Amino acid sequence: MATTALLSTSCGPQTSKEATDDADFAWQVDTFDDIKVLQYKVHDFDSLTSQQRVLVYYLSQAALSGRDIIWDQNFKYNLPIRKTLEAIYTNFSGDKTTEDWKNFETYLKKTWFSNGIHHHYSGDKFKPAFSLAYFQELINSTPQEKLPSEQILAVITPVMFDSTLFPKRVNQAVGADIVTTSAVNFYEGVTQKEVEDFYAALYDSTDLQPVSYGLNSKVVKKDGQVCEDVYKVGGLYSPAIERVVSWLEKAAIVAENDHQRRTIEALISYYRSGDLRQFDVYNVLWVEDTASQVDFVNGFIENYQDPMGLKATWESVVNFKDFEATKRTELISANAQWFEDNSPVEPKYKKPVVKGVSAKVITAAIIGGESYPSTAIGINLPNADWIRRDHGSKSVTIANFTQAYSKSAAGSGFSEEFYLKEALANIDKYSAIASDLGVDLHECLGHGSGRLAPGTKGDELKNYGSPLEEARAELFALYYIADPKLVELGVSPSLDVAKAEYDTFMFNGMMGQLTRIKPGATVEQAHMRCRKLIAEWAYELGQQENVMERVKKDDKTYLKINDYDKLRKIIGEQLREIQRIKSEGDFVAGKALIEKYAVQVDPVLHKEILERYAGLKIAPYSGFVNPRYVAVVDDKGGVVDCKIEYPANFVEQQLEYSKNFSTL
Repeated sequence: MATTALLSTSCGPQTSKEATDDADFAWQVDTFDDIKVLQYKVHDFDSLTSQQRVLVYYLSQAALSGRDIIWDQNFKYNLPIRKTLEAIYTNFSGDKTTEDWKNFETYLKKTWFSNGIHHHYSGDKFKPAFSLAYFQELINSTPQEKLPSEQILAVITPVMFDSTLFPKRVNQAVGADIVTTSAVNFYEGVTQKEVEDFYAALYDSTDLQPVSYGLNSKVVKKDGQVCEDVYKVGGLYSPAIERVVSWLEKAAIVAENDHQRRTIEALISYYRSGDLRQFDVYNVLWVEDTASQVDFVNGFIENYQDPMGLKATWESVVNFKDFEATKRTELISANAQWFEDNSPVEPKYKKPVVKGVSAKVITAAIIGGESYPSTAIGINLPNADWIRRDHGSKSVTIANFTQAYSKSAAGSGFSEEFYLKEALANIDKYSAIASDLGVDLHECLGHGSGRLAPGTKGDELKNYGSPLEEARAELFALYYIADPKLVELGVSPSLDVAKAEYDTFMFNGMMGQLTRIKPGATVEQAHMRCRKLIAEWAYELGQQENVMERVKKDDKTYLKINDYDKLRKIIGEQLREIQRIKSEGDFVAGKALIEKYAVQVDPVLHKEILERYAGLKIAPYSGFVNPRYVAVVDDKGGVVDCKIEYPANFVEQQLEYSKNFSTL
């Protein structure tokens, strides 16, 4: 296949009809506050067999059935707040042209988008732009039988309006008790030290295949004793998990093959028992399933929202393989051992044998839980280090999300405003290719690279673990995107691709992502800390040789890279140190790097970037509405096929989900 087609951001080669359909497709469906809502095209859904389409249908219903779990995990008052806001919205018959009503509607949309009242990215609690008095008017005009009880309303009202109550979903401030001061609903009545002591007592240093302690539970105190409430059928979140399981049972019947059926059944067993060793059984089966075209993620997976880095939020992604685009990732993953062997990290922290690295480009069919509406464009799982070591990992790049982002961003003027003219032509030519390759290298190889030192558990970095792990994978990608090996393999047309990636990444880490930070705030989100750490640290390491510099033109600040080769060497040095920190579990060194380079914001530069960005009138955050899958049934009521629809209305979809998938 030609390189340009292989590296396209579309979901494989398009026919002229598909291109025409895409041209008429409504990529952006809503915008409010700092958010734009997009929709994505599920290319080639009709090319699946009817059995595969039915499988997608059942898995999609399972993906939506866990919706209430993530709302409750994010904050214990989110569900009653959502129910109150929706009751007002659907029953209010007063004047909907006032500023107060418009502000109320925006608040509700922001809450829907973030699965709660804390911003999906920054974690800061939303401040209503309408008054408490107006909110009370809305409450009084809503039929009382539609609302939660007066007692609940009396609790949630100050929660919404008092800025001192639960101000941050995740608090990572140095010196704070990050458990008691975070709003996330993973802990109740316990302190950070009590949580640390509880899990330290469970850890067995002789276990070479340790479970991910605490992944699927809430830590509480009962009768003065610290214990866990486990997420499972019959346990915490049982009504939602039971609904998920019922759809998974149907999916198992129409699985593509015996291995996939056993994988789904293992997940069901885990949901029924809550046993984390059964979760590992499922993960091993899942990572070894490389034959199925339809695939899925479903469960308590990522721990980014837990200040302790232990608890996982519930999420689901249903997808199917894009065969043409996957040729790129297969070439990369087939050479995983070469990349590992030639990595700049210390030899003792390299894997002598890279096992089971599989990678593919996928078309997402639906997203749910933590992955909806805002989602990642790449995934690498499972997270357990021992499973990666013994069985490998599975990586995906989500092509139709990348396409939707690209289509919606066309003509925004962002590049012209923030990049120097001498770099702009190369960025315009190669940034899309660089983005795809960067995700491939990050997910396919970066997360799966390296190994822990003997005796290192993998959780020693605590609340700094997530940004450091993202930095490790990102540095791996940045180092190798500039390697001639990619040109040799035919997945990169030129080393100029690396220049485009270096220009855009370093700018984003030092300046671009400041558009997502409020004046006076610090950087909190793990991926943002990752980018800032790499860029600021690299800038300092190269300062003596002027590898990068900030230049002023017309009173505007730009980032200029003067020596791309030296920058790559610096990136190699950074990768070597971050891998050492992870391999040795060096909490002190990891904390020092994050706190020095990744947290604080230059207020003068920040003010300038915000002013320039405001003139472009671009919402800095994006997420998606899902397509709708409609079952086709026979005269006996059996599901025999599935068709896809594009509702393209954010409000209607949220209300539909609340009507059909409210379980808690």
